[in-house]
Amino acid sequence: MSEFAKRVLFAVAAIPVVGFAVLVGDAPLTILLSIVAGIGAWEFARLAEGAGHRPMMRTMVLLAALVPLALHAVRLGYTIPPISRIALLVPLLLTVALWRRGVEGKPMAAVATTLLGVWYTGGMLSFVYALRYHRFAIGALAGALLVAFPVVITWLNDSGAFFAGKRFGKRKLMPSVSPGKTVAGAVGGLVISVLAAWVFARFVLKPYAALGLSLGGVVIFGVAISVAAQVGDLVESMLKREAGAKDSSTLIPGHGGVLDRTDSLLFTVPLGYVLLDALLSVGP
Repeated sequence: MSEFAKRVLFAVAAIPVVGFAVLVGDAPLTILLSIVAGIGAWEFARLAEGAGHRPMMRTMVLLAALVPLALHAVRLGYTIPPISRIALLVPLLLTVALWRRGVEGKPMAAVATTLLGVWYTGGMLSFVYALRYHRFAIGALAGALLVAFPVVITWLNDSGAFFAGKRFGKRKLMPSVSPGKTVAGAVGGLVISVLAAWVFARFVLKPYAALGLSLGGVVIFGVAISVAAQVGDLVESMLKREAGAKDSSTLIPGHGGVLDRTDSLLFTVPLGYVLLDALLSVGP
């Protein structure tokens, strides 16, 4: 089976599952995000090991998977440790590194990469849950559309960059990190993102969620998401190059690993939450 066929089959199977979880929210979405965060953290730990670091892999995976669960618990009204106690995680990990790693085990790098991996995966993915239950999202459909907004723009940005780069690309964008990326592709992705943001805001978000964006807000959102998507892609490429890896893993047929599929979203969804929180207006 060709790589393209594998990608199509995976998309056909995965998109309905993800769409259902986002629309329903609550436990299905929380469990999905927790699983994806845990796998992403495992992949990040493997990349860190490939780069010569020794993160606390099991701790990283556990904590990353717990972040979406903790956010769900907060929304349900359960008591979770206050920020002062959560902050004790840093000295706790340093204490574990002291006894289990010692000086020779590079404890500073171990703790730093562990905490980075937790926030890069579980922390960033939790913004999907935050968007689903955004303060402006009245009803399940509105919440799902707010999640879809940055996700759709991210995907279209990637497609626009690919086709523009293939047709017009000559000057490389950052060859030391990703030889295939071109300046023309970056510009093409940006243009498509702004147009797509306007279409989504005008014909989807406004009529079906009663939420609006001004023309200026649309331009800001489209440009910012496009830039964030491309930077997120480049960042993961940088991490893989440091680790000497082609893909973050081989878990997804035709796609590589979880981080390979979510690298841009780890940047665009959190940024999308911040921007929509500031730019959205409620009303017909």
